[in-house]
Amino acid sequence: MKLYFVRHGRTEWNEEGRFQGASGDSPLLSQSIQDIELLGKHLQDIQFDRIFSSDLPRAVHTSQIIQSQSLHPVEIELQESLREWQLGRLEGQKITLMEAIYPQQMRAFRHNLALFNCRMFEAESVYQTTQRVRELVQSLQNQPYEHVLFIGHGANLVASLRTLLGAKPALIRDWGGLANASLTILETDDFRDFQLLSWNDISFLDSAKVQPAYSQPLQL
Repeated sequence: MKLYFVRHGRTEWNEEGRFQGASGDSPLLSQSIQDIELLGKHLQDIQFDRIFSSDLPRAVHTSQIIQSQSLHPVEIELQESLREWQLGRLEGQKITLMEAIYPQQMRAFRHNLALFNCRMFEAESVYQTTQRVRELVQSLQNQPYEHVLFIGHGANLVASLRTLLGAKPALIRDWGGLANASLTILETDDFRDFQLLSWNDISFLDSAKVQPAYSQPLQL
């Protein structure tokens, strides 16, 4: 089974450099809508067996735009389990401000999640945010599906996908973040071992530039 994971389009809070977790949301930018349409065209020939989307508005809007380009439309199923990382007191805060106040914790969140103190911010732990996605993925194990699409969020998807690929918390962020409107593809036969087919692909976007993932700024 091939599992396709999309990060929602770029939003106003992304542009402003704010933490945008499970309790925050802001509208998609007009340029991002065009990017998602290109992503939808990139995926339009694939006949997805299921489409799951986070129920947060920015992800729902992203999934609807992708669906509008599909030649094989499927009902979008909203899932709380695909919501962004619940970040507690960080929600809505400027990232630069939090980096100035909590430099060690923000470095940990970006580079080494084993050192991130979720209790300090009343946030989800790495285990909590990844386990809900793992459970959704595992629920498909006995289904005869070939292609399943998931639309979610940057921080949660990075942690969840790297965990499925076997990375420990200290190494989850080694590949950097996921760009808005990016596509990552995993494949599995047994739902124990997952193979990476594509990571953070934005080659289908007109604005795509060759840039290593680790150089991307921290954003959600």
